[in-house]
Amino acid sequence: MPGLAGLSYHLQDKLKAYAITPSLAFNELTIEVPVHQLLLVMRLLRDDPLLHFEMLMDLAGVDYSHYGVSEWTTVESTRTGFSRGTLDNISSEHTEKMAHKPRFAVVYHLLSLLHNWRLRVRTFAIGEHPLVPSVIGLWNSANWYEREAFDLFGILFEGHADLRRILTDYGFIGHPFRKDFPLIGQVEMRYCATEKRVVYEPVSITPRTLVPKTIRDDHRYLQDKIE
Repeated sequence: MPGLAGLSYHLQDKLKAYAITPSLAFNELTIEVPVHQLLLVMRLLRDDPLLHFEMLMDLAGVDYSHYGVSEWTTVESTRTGFSRGTLDNISSEHTEKMAHKPRFAVVYHLLSLLHNWRLRVRTFAIGEHPLVPSVIGLWNSANWYEREAFDLFGILFEGHADLRRILTDYGFIGHPFRKDFPLIGQVEMRYCATEKRVVYEPVSITPRTLVPKTIRDDHRYLQDKIE
């Protein structure tokens, strides 16, 4: 059984004991794994000869806060004056859709070189401080990916021996890919000639609501009207 159909068949057979069913969207198979079963399922995906996902291609954090909200809906933004970075466009329908889910998730992209299969695995982080088990013991490539997700989203990976920031500066406060992180940031840096060093200060930019550019009629459009 070739392609995604074959992969889906094997996944349903191998994962039925975990009550996990693959879903197909955008020509990509995804399984959602409860966080307490993550390591068991991931080891099965790697070691089972019918699956053989020996490579972790990518790992990324996701913040589902205000999931499904269109930040740049031109008509609504133009009429109301609100756009990205505000709470005025939040859809209650989409908010309720994810209300029963934790806010943060981790998504893994696996590759089977043997079978030429790709699989997307999603698990939701639990707890006040989002926590998932580290998969570094299964795939060494998870090392930097998990550090990146920790740095940008604040997701903790239990069992990671060296979980520290990897992209932001030393002493950085907050996690910049969280949706409640201010778009202008929290601090700015400059070189101080008096102290002869780089100093950090609160941002001097005035917070403002971003409004999409409005295109108005001018002489460039008059020619078409005359013709």
